[in-house]
Amino acid sequence: MRAISYRQTAGALALAGFTAAVPFAQADAQQVLPQIHVTASRLDDGITGASTSIITAEDIARSPSLTIQDILAREAGVQTRSLYGSVNGAGTTVDLRGFGATGQSNTLILINGRRLNDIDMAAVDLSAIPQNAIERVEITRGNSGAVLYGDNAVGGVINIVTKVGANLPPSTKVEGLAGSYGYREGRVSANTSSGPYSASIYGNAVTSDGYRVNNKLDQQNGVADFRYTTEQATAFLNLSADTQRLGLPGERIVSATMNQLVTDRRGTNKLRDYGDKQGYSATAGFTRMLTPDIELIVDGGWRRKDQQAGFFSAFEEQYVNTTLNTYSVTPRVKINTPLFGLPSRVIAGVDYYNSDYDSDRSQFSGFPLIHRYKLGQDSIAGYWQQAVSVLPSTDLSGGVRIQRTHVTATDVYDPTAPGAFGIQGLPLDQSGNNEAFHVGFEHRFSPVFAVFGRAAQSFRTPNVDERVGMSPFGTPTTFDLKTQTSHDIEAGVRFNFGSVTVQSSVYEMKLENELMFDPVNFVNYNLDPTRRRGVETIASWQMTEDVRWKGSLTYTDATFRGGVNAGKEVPLVSPWTASAGVSWNIFKKHLIFDGVVRYVGERRMDNDQRNFQPLIPAHTLVDVRLGGELDQFFWAVSVENLFDEMYFDYSVASASTFGRYNAYPQPGRTFLVRAGMKW
Repeated sequence: MRAISYRQTAGALALAGFTAAVPFAQADAQQVLPQIHVTASRLDDGITGASTSIITAEDIARSPSLTIQDILAREAGVQTRSLYGSVNGAGTTVDLRGFGATGQSNTLILINGRRLNDIDMAAVDLSAIPQNAIERVEITRGNSGAVLYGDNAVGGVINIVTKVGANLPPSTKVEGLAGSYGYREGRVSANTSSGPYSASIYGNAVTSDGYRVNNKLDQQNGVADFRYTTEQATAFLNLSADTQRLGLPGERIVSATMNQLVTDRRGTNKLRDYGDKQGYSATAGFTRMLTPDIELIVDGGWRRKDQQAGFFSAFEEQYVNTTLNTYSVTPRVKINTPLFGLPSRVIAGVDYYNSDYDSDRSQFSGFPLIHRYKLGQDSIAGYWQQAVSVLPSTDLSGGVRIQRTHVTATDVYDPTAPGAFGIQGLPLDQSGNNEAFHVGFEHRFSPVFAVFGRAAQSFRTPNVDERVGMSPFGTPTTFDLKTQTSHDIEAGVRFNFGSVTVQSSVYEMKLENELMFDPVNFVNYNLDPTRRRGVETIASWQMTEDVRWKGSLTYTDATFRGGVNAGKEVPLVSPWTASAGVSWNIFKKHLIFDGVVRYVGERRMDNDQRNFQPLIPAHTLVDVRLGGELDQFFWAVSVENLFDEMYFDYSVASASTFGRYNAYPQPGRTFLVRAGMKW
C-alpha cells in the first residue's frame, strides 16, 4: 500500500550513541525516596529500575548536529532512519533497541508526557517541534513505560519537555541559520509573565533545496503556551500548528548492470513524488493539590493530521489524501503517603483515546476514488504504578495497566474508477484486552555504586496502515492482525567517581507476533518469535571546569528465534554503535568548541530476512561546531560529516537477486552558520 506514511520505503537505520551523563541518586540520611534525576514518567517521578538518560536544552543548543533526531542518534540504544536526505530531519525516525523497519511503531514519543504516536504507521515528525521550544529530552529504555503510557512503548519512551514562561522575566530571542543546499531557517521565541499569568511562543520556518533532486522542503512550525500558576494549582492551554511540503526523491538502484550511487548519487527516478502534511493540536488541563500529599491532574487534547501524497511513474499516478483526528482525556493522581510506614510514591489514572482515520485513494487528483478506507480506534485503560523505599538505600517499584481497545474498519471500493485495482476489504469490528506490568528495584551500596534491574511486559496493537495492507494483491484485506507482545528483563550498574559517571546495563527482550512490513510485496504480517538483547554503556567525564567528555557503546543482538529464519539477524539493526563527544569552553562563553564522532556498524538490508544479501556498510561521522556569545549576540559555525563520507543508512534488497537493492543516500559534508540576539 502506498500512503503518506511512506511505507513503500519503510525501513530502519542506524545512527546511534552519544549520551548524557546519568548521575544516580544517593541515599539520604533519612529513609525517603531518592531524587530522580531523569523525569521520564507522567509526573516527573522516573521509573525505578529502568535505564535512563537526559538531553538538556544546553546540549541541544551546543550540538554540532542540526536536528533532534541526529542528537538522539548519539544516545545509547538509539538508531535512526532517514529516507529523504535528512533535510531538517523531515521523515527521519527514531528506533530504540533495534526494531529496524518498525522502529517508529515500537518507540513511543511523548510531548510533556502526552502521546504523539498516531494510529497510522507514519513516524512522529520531530522536525515539527521548534528546537527553541525544547527544555529537555528524557529517554527511558525498554518496555517499562508501557504501564504508564500503553501502546508502542516496546523499545522505550522518549519524552520531550517544552519550555514555559511561568515565573520568568520577559525575554525574546531571534535567530537565523544558513547552510549547504540552500538551507535557510528563521527562529523566534518570546515569553512574558505578570503575576500568576504567563505566556510563551516558539516558531520557526525552514526552506531547503535538499541534498537530492526533488528533495525540496518548505516547513513552518509554531507552539504557544498559556498558563495560570499558583502555589496550589495550575491551569494551562497549549496550542501548536505545523505545515510541511517535501519532495520525495526515492531510491538509487544498485544491480549487476548499474550503480546509481556512483553514477548519479544525488539524482532521482521520482521527479514529481511529494508528501504534504499539516498538523494542529490543542491541549488544556489543570493540576490541583487536594492535600499536601495528593495532587490531581486532569488534561485532555485534540490532535489533527492532514496528509496528501502523490506518486508518479511512466505507467500510472496515485494520489493519497488522509485525515487523522485523535481526542484524548487523561485524568490521574499523584499520591505521596507512607505505605506501612515506608516512603511511597503512587501514580494512577485513566487514559481514554479516540482516533478516526479516513484515507482516500485515486489514480488522478479529483477523479473518482478507487478505495476509501475508514478506520476507528477507541481505547480506555486504567493503570497504577508505585515505588516504595523498603530501606534507605533500596527502592522497589511495581505497576500494572489494563487496556481495552475497540477497532472498526471498512473499505469502499469502486471497480469502475480509473486505475481501479485490488478487491474490496472485508469489514472489521473487533475488541480486545491487553495488559502491561512492571517490577523494578534500585539498591545503592554506597554513594559511588548502585545496581538496578526490572522485568516488564508490554504490547503493541496493529496500526491502521498495517491493517489496510495486511493482504497480498488480489486478496481482500480482513484488517485483522494479532497484537504484538514483549517480555523484558534488564539489570545494570551505576558508578559515580567524582567527575566520572558511568551507567551500563544488559537486557533481553522476547517478542511474540512482532508486526512487520514487507517493502517489496507491500504486505504486513506477524513474524515468527523474535528476540532483542544487548549491552548499553554510557559515560561522562568532567575533565576540567571547561572540558567535558561524553561517550557511549552499544551492542544489539536482534534475531529471529523461530520459524524458517530462526537464528538469522533482523534487518536494519546495527549490532555495534558508538559515539564520543567533547565540549570545551575555550574562553568563557565567548568561544566554545563542540565535537562528536559517531560510529554505526554494518547491518542487514530491509527485506533480507534470509540474510543472503550484502550488508549496508558501516560508517563513521565527525561533526564539529565553534560558537560563542557576546552580550546579547550569539553565533556558531558547524560542519556535519566533516570528512565527507559517502554513506547510506537505509536500503531495500531484492528477495531473489543477489547484489540488487535500492539505496537512499545521505548528504556528504555540509556547512551551517547561525547567528542571533536575545534580550
